[in-house]
Parts: sequence; structure tokens; C-alpha cells
Amino acid sequence: MLRSPFHLVEFSPWPLFCSMGAFFLTTGTAAWLHLKFSLLMIIGLLLILITMIQWWRDVVRESTFQGYHTFAVTSGLRWGMILFIASEVCFFGAFFWAFFHSSLVPDIELGSWPPVGIKVINPFSVPLLNTAVLLSSGLTVTWCHHSLMEGDLKNSIQSLFVTVLLGLYFTGLQASEYYEASFSISDGIYGTTFYVATGFHGLHVLIGTTFLLITLLRIISNHMSTGHHFGFEAAAWYWHFVDVVWLFLFLSIYWWGS
Repeated sequence: MLRSPFHLVEFSPWPLFCSMGAFFLTTGTAAWLHLKFSLLMIIGLLLILITMIQWWRDVVRESTFQGYHTFAVTSGLRWGMILFIASEVCFFGAFFWAFFHSSLVPDIELGSWPPVGIKVINPFSVPLLNTAVLLSSGLTVTWCHHSLMEGDLKNSIQSLFVTVLLGLYFTGLQASEYYEASFSISDGIYGTTFYVATGFHGLHVLIGTTFLLITLLRIISNHMSTGHHFGFEAAAWYWHFVDVVWLFLFLSIYWWGS
């Protein structure tokens, strides 16, 4: 019997744990916002964290030590990542639709855009700095990719470490921006669209930074070669997508919307 080039995965508890964690996280967040009850949200976060650690461990084991990620499997993973990023484009497209639906033709109750009483954030202060930070991180992650393809372990580690630091720096800057903002998510349609769009982007930056950090640890552990490093490529694609979304956010919500 010929051996299949595809990886038939074994039974795993992690999809069930992940779905339970997502359920507890969403319902727990609603309970925390409305009832100030945070236990369900904490349980959801812990379940997702456990799932991330264990599931990543299994994938690393299958790809690096068991050799299950053949070229056929890698091709499927590439298409899976492409479709995932396409779904993320639709996800953020809904936020931009909501923003432009309200800003291009404001209701009579709003009168103008931004609404009267909203003191908008200066786009040429922290947002512009964050733009420079994310664009710089796009350069460093590309530097890492070229270093990895050339077998330059030292430069690939250094450049990816800088990328992770820039991602954390972006998150810190955005947190300070939220802390100092004069409006909140409950301040009408402007506050809602602003915080939902930029907040979900910030969440994606955190996820991408975690993705790159795991990839950095794998590179340090010599899990990737010059021709077989799709784990890094997937993280880099995701990071470039986050960069592009931020450019649209900066130009539309911060600059044009102000």
C-alpha cells in the first residue's frame, strides 16, 4: 500500500477546548461588561491559553520531529492561511463599512462628522508614531525572511527579535492612547466605530506578536531550514496583513475622519 503524502491527523481534544474557551470568553466578556462578573471571562482566557500552548506543541512535534508536514501538506497549509487572511479582510471590511456609512452621510442627529463634543485624537501624534513602528516592523520581518532563506541564523534571530519588540511597543503606545483619549466606546457611533475597529486591530497585533514570538523560539531551536519554514511564512503573511490594515485605519479613521 502506497503511503499518502497527506497527514491524517489523530484525535485531538484541542478543537473542543478551543471552542469552549471561545464560548466562555465571549459570554464572560458580556457578563463582565454588563454585570461586572469576570469569572467566566477568566476561565475562557485560561482555556484558550492552554489550548494555544498544547496545540502549538502538537503541531511543532508533527512538523519538526515526526516529519508529517510534507510538500503536499505544506501546500494545503498555504491555501488555508490564504483563505484565513481573506476572511480577515472581510472581517475588517465590515468595520470600515460601518465607519464610512456613518461618516459620509451623517444622520441629522449627528449633524457633522466628527460629532459635536468629540475631541478627536491628533493623527500626527501617537497614531503617526505607531504607523512608523508598524512599517519598521514590516521591514524587519522581511529582513528575517531573507536571512532565513540564506541560512543566516544570527541575522534571522536578531531581526525577528526586533520585530517582536516593535509589536510590543505598538501595543504599549495604543494602550496609552486609549488611556488619554477624551471619549469612550459609549460616546455614540464615533466612539463605537473607533474603538471597535482600532481595538480589534490591536488584538490582531497581539496575536501576531505572539505568533512571531513562537516562531522566534522555533528558529532559535533550529526547527526551520532554508527551504522548509512555512511556520515563519504564515506569521510573516499575517503580520504584513496587520500592517496594511493599520495603514487603512490611519488614513481613514485617524486622518480623514478627524
